[in-house]
Parts: sequence; structure tokens; C-alpha cells
Amino acid sequence: MNYNIGDHIVYPVHGAGVIESIEDREIMGEKQEYYIMRMPIGDMKVMIPVANAKEIGIRDVIDRDEADKVIASFRECSTAMDANWNKRCRENSAKIKSGNIYEVAQVVKSLMFRDKTRGLSTGERKMLNSAKQIMVSELVMAKESKQSEIENIMNEIVNAELA
Repeated sequence: MNYNIGDHIVYPVHGAGVIESIEDREIMGEKQEYYIMRMPIGDMKVMIPVANAKEIGIRDVIDRDEADKVIASFRECSTAMDANWNKRCRENSAKIKSGNIYEVAQVVKSLMFRDKTRGLSTGERKMLNSAKQIMVSELVMAKESKQSEIENIMNEIVNAELA
């Protein structure tokens, strides 16, 4: 699928953003066409080779109704995690790389819950921040809301389970 300037897309390992331009760039002697995507959170820019967009897993941002379903699933998903740190880390990494917003939501919720109940290692905290950025960036774009609003909803859900 080809995207155009102004399209809202998701880059699985980075999150959602807007295609700001499509440019030809020469990198290491190879000239390619790139989508230049601006991320609303962190104001980061990402270059995505147009030819590899499908293999990378680039997809459209979900719509408002789907965003509401993601939040509902976040409310319902389990916080149970494997006790083995290595296995937990591998499973969470695979879910994040899948590009599936529901799987990313599971990682975010379980790590948020674990952070509040047991604390997180430096590696898991980094993973939580990355997964949270991916999830929040897409929900912000889908629901046309603010980052703080989405994060408040997520915190309220996790805190309600702890109460």
C-alpha cells in the first residue's frame, strides 16, 4: 500500500505519526524513496524506506471506534506475567514488535501493574516506556485527544485494579 503526505500511519516499533514528506535520499551510496514521518510524542522524525514499508509492518492508524475497543481491552486484559524475567522479556518484545495495538496494550498494562506492585528492572522500565509511547501515540491520533488524557485513563484503570 502506498501512503501520501498527511496520512496517519503506525511504525510498529516506534508508534503512530504523520507522513510529513516523501523524499529521495542517498544513504550509503544507495538512492531510495523514504516516507518522512513525524511522531506527535517526543516530536521525533523517522525515515521509512517506501520499498520496505510493508515488510516493516507499516499500517494505518486505527479509527476512533477501534481506539475505544483498545481502551476497553486494556481495562479487561490480564496483568499476569511469567515469573522468569528472560521469558517475560522475550514475550513482551515479541508482542511489541508485532505491531498489534492489543498486544502492545497487554504489555503496557502488565508492566504498569508490575511497576506499582513489585517495581521494574531498568530493562523493563525502558520496555514499558517504549510500549507506552507506541500505544499512547496511536490512541492520541485515533481519538484526537491529548497525551495526558490517554495516560490518565490508563493510570486510572491500573490504579482501580490495585484498590
